[in-house]
Amino acid sequence: MDLQESKFNFSKLNILANQIVEGFMSGIHKSPFHGFSAEFDEHRLYNKGDSTKFIDWKLYAKTDKLYTKKYEDETNLRCHFILDNSSSMHYPKVDKFDLDKCSKYTFSSISILALINILLKQNDAFGLSLFSSKIDFNISEKCSYNQLQVVSNTLEQYFKNHGSTKSTDTLKSLHYIAENLKRRSLVFIFSDMFQDDSNTNNVFEALRHLKYNKHQVVLFHTTDFEKEIEFNFSETPRRFTDVESQKKIDIYPNQVKEDYNLLAKSFKAKLLEKCRQYRIKYVDADINRGFEKIILTYLLEKQKF
Repeated sequence: MDLQESKFNFSKLNILANQIVEGFMSGIHKSPFHGFSAEFDEHRLYNKGDSTKFIDWKLYAKTDKLYTKKYEDETNLRCHFILDNSSSMHYPKVDKFDLDKCSKYTFSSISILALINILLKQNDAFGLSLFSSKIDFNISEKCSYNQLQVVSNTLEQYFKNHGSTKSTDTLKSLHYIAENLKRRSLVFIFSDMFQDDSNTNNVFEALRHLKYNKHQVVLFHTTDFEKEIEFNFSETPRRFTDVESQKKIDIYPNQVKEDYNLLAKSFKAKLLEKCRQYRIKYVDADINRGFEKIILTYLLEKQKF
C-alpha cells in the first residue's frame, strides 16, 4: 500500500464522517473553562492588576466603566485513543485500508482518524497509544494538523510492518497509559480483549485504573463477530492458527461450534459485567457493521464529558 492510496481511502472516510456528524456538530459543547481565545463569551468588570490588553474601550466610552472581554477556551476536550496492535487485531488479513473489507486493526485505524477529524473541527486535543506486548507508540494530546499527519503515518506504518507473532500485554500497557495521562481525558480503547485466561482479571483491574484517574473510558470491543463470536465456518475440516503463539489445530468447525459459542459469549458477558461495574462504556464494535456506531458513540460521550 503506497502513501497515495492510503490518503485516498482516508479521504473517503473523512467524507463518511462528515456526512454522519454534520447535523450534530453545532453547539455540542460549551467550555466551562475560560481564557483569552478567539471566540468572545461575555464581559466582566476590570479588576486592578488585570491586563489592559483586553479592555473593551468602546464599551468604556458608552458606560464610563472599565470592562474586559472574557473568552471561551477553544480546547476544552482532551481525547486519547488506545489501539491494540497485537497480531490478533490484524485478523482477518487484508492488504490495504478499505472501508468495505477491514481487519480489526484497519477498522480501528479508520475509526480513529474519522474521530480525529471531528476533534480538529472542534479545536479539541487528541493523542494516541499503540500497544502489543509493550507500548509500541505513544503521543500526548495536542490539537494540530501536524499531529493528525503523525498519527496517520504511524497507523499506516504499523499496518505495513506488523509482525506475525505480536502477543498482547494489555495489563502492563493500560497501567502505563493510565499513569501518563496527566489531565482528565475522554479515553477510547479499540481492542479485541483477547488474553491468556490467567490475565483476564488483571486486565479488568487495568481498566479500573483508568477510571480511578477520573478519565471517561469507552471500550470499543472490536471483533469479526461472525467468525470470532458466532464461529460461522464451513463444515469442511480446517486448520486454525493462533496468530500470536503460532500453534495450529486441525478440526471440523461444526463439531466444536457449540462449545466455542458458549465460551465466546461467556467471555463477552463477563467483560460487559466488569465494564458496568467500573462504569466503563462498552460498545460492541463489529468490523462488518460500518463506522456510524463508532461516531455516534463519540458524539454522545462527548456531550456527557
